[in-house]
Amino acid sequence: MKCKPTNQNAMNENELSKIAFEAGLKVHKALGPGLLESAYEECLYFELYKLNLRVEKQKALPLIYEEVKLDAGYRVDLLVENKLVLEIKSVEALNDLHLAQILTYLKLSHSRLGLLMNFNTVLFKDGVRRVINGSI
Repeated sequence: MKCKPTNQNAMNENELSKIAFEAGLKVHKALGPGLLESAYEECLYFELYKLNLRVEKQKALPLIYEEVKLDAGYRVDLLVENKLVLEIKSVEALNDLHLAQILTYLKLSHSRLGLLMNFNTVLFKDGVRRVINGSI
């Protein structure tokens, strides 16, 4: 699902990540921890949409191996302005598997920056990890 295209494309990944963090903080303040991941994803999507950002929800990412394109079912929670990957979690604690997942999504989407956001924390900032794709 996409929201309207904008002229926000001039923003870089760092600027977009600050906006996404603030939007996530707003959602976390309103809802608190303990809900399903899908609830936070929808609300964060709505907040970014209100800011006139182009956001794709549950964007499918094919896996390309040599000449073979595999539709393996990989989906990015939110892709902002085709530059920033947002992976939403609502778990007790982030672990190495979550980090590996967002790194894979960064590579498959050819994005440089992602935010791994765990909404199941007392302080939102404690649940956010900035992840950089070093292969670009």
